[in-house]
Amino acid sequence: MTNLDQPGVVLFDIVEPHIAVVTINRPEARNAVNGAVAAGLEAAVERVEADPDIWVAILTGAGPHAFCAGADLKEVSNGRGATLSTPKGGFGGFVRAKRGKVWIAAAQGHALAGGLELLLSCDLSVVSENANLGLPEVKRSLVAGAGGVFRLPRALPKAIALEMVTTGDPISAARAAHLGLINAAVPPSEVIPTALTLARRITVNAPIAVRESLGVVRQAYDLTEAELWEICNIASQNVRETEDFREGPRAFVEKRAPNWVGR
Repeated sequence: MTNLDQPGVVLFDIVEPHIAVVTINRPEARNAVNGAVAAGLEAAVERVEADPDIWVAILTGAGPHAFCAGADLKEVSNGRGATLSTPKGGFGGFVRAKRGKVWIAAAQGHALAGGLELLLSCDLSVVSENANLGLPEVKRSLVAGAGGVFRLPRALPKAIALEMVTTGDPISAARAAHLGLINAAVPPSEVIPTALTLARRITVNAPIAVRESLGVVRQAYDLTEAELWEICNIASQNVRETEDFREGPRAFVEKRAPNWVGR
């Protein structure tokens, strides 16, 4: 693994072709976000975006107890709260970052406060069955201002999201999976393997087609149907101009697996 910022704070590993794993490595602090983590995650996003051979990234936290506990309140109390965000990425260098690739959250422990906001910023998620997910900010006279207060209602039925936001009480991974907030709740030892399996299911597909499709899906809540038709047509045209667009039908006719080149 290679370090992206301070030694060991954020780890970056190419685990197999086209799949990167980014690890917040502060288990002693329940992987809370400090300035080093924010800078490291921003660097990780930039590295994923810049590398044409990386098609999917998995975001996880070290240790069994927490995916991420949110903001490091010691940093905030010491007057360093501003370092927990970056100009380009927002909180954790991640929640507002421009990302064209698929990101999968792999939470081996609790995802609370800013930790849940990091998870909600990812496209897909796999969570340990013994983990809880919640936005407890109101219990400390705070607002889940890193996207939680509007991303959660987009991912859950309105009544459930309102209950979580206003009470600050968490829900279990099992309930989150039942409600469709996450993709799977699995035993702790299966979180990373399940996320990798999900990533492999994505990387067998044409990478540009995946990214163009993902770009439309991400805007589905924000644009009118007319605007969505327009960007869908643009996405389709972008795919038609690639080598992979010709490879797909060719592989089907020749009865073989396609050889995607990502261009």
